[in-house]
Amino acid sequence: MTNGIHIALKAETLTYVQGVPITNTMVMSWIVMLTLVGIAFLARNRLAKIPGMFQSFLETVFGGALDYMETVFESRALALRFFPLLATLFFFILCGNWFGLLPGIGSVTVEPPSHTPTEALAHTDASTTHAPEKHAVPVALLHPLAVDLNVTLALAIVSFVVVETTGVLFLGFWRYAGKFFTFRSPIAFLVGIIELLSELARLVSFSFRLFGNMFAGKTLILVAMFFVPYLLPVPLMAYEVLVGLIQASLFALLTLFFIKLAVSEAH
Repeated sequence: MTNGIHIALKAETLTYVQGVPITNTMVMSWIVMLTLVGIAFLARNRLAKIPGMFQSFLETVFGGALDYMETVFESRALALRFFPLLATLFFFILCGNWFGLLPGIGSVTVEPPSHTPTEALAHTDASTTHAPEKHAVPVALLHPLAVDLNVTLALAIVSFVVVETTGVLFLGFWRYAGKFFTFRSPIAFLVGIIELLSELARLVSFSFRLFGNMFAGKTLILVAMFFVPYLLPVPLMAYEVLVGLIQASLFALLTLFFIKLAVSEAH
């Protein structure tokens, strides 16, 4: 079917710059980052001693989040140290999820490059006659971030590295390793190995949880738009706004809890 439902499981290459592929997910991530940086500078320049309604709302939200982190960490210093990271993860994922619901995302297409740099070089140097080139299928200009497994895996790696590095820095290498490798008894050793496997499994659970939920929502909306274009997608998109918020919150909260576990002594 030429005009059927097109679902991309990975980022698609738009062009090449010095041999480096520029994908639609990469462009989307730049837009999200520039938006967040712009909002941050705009909010910073409009800070006032007597806050208005919007500033009061932001102070309430950020203050509440910081107080909650202090409760979890049982330390104001730890909360202040990790608040920028967790807030960045939350807002990056949230904006990526919500931007993926905007009109034109996935529907505005461009012509992809006909050759990769390697293929183009081989095509130029070849002296034999080539078969006619295949017609390139247009690719989406922008691709939702969380629907690309590369993005969710990268976020999971960031969270994983932060958690493990924090545990080593706060407890020391040997004390932290003692959570996973203990020889007091066979049962304790087995429990430690299970804990180690659960640590490694976070890479999979983090990335696939976010990817799976957002991919399912995108697919559901595409199917609804294909069969019932003017009625069913509206409530589904409103529901996906809530799902995007929940998934961003879950990612940040789980990272918070895992950091707390990493800095806690082994029991």
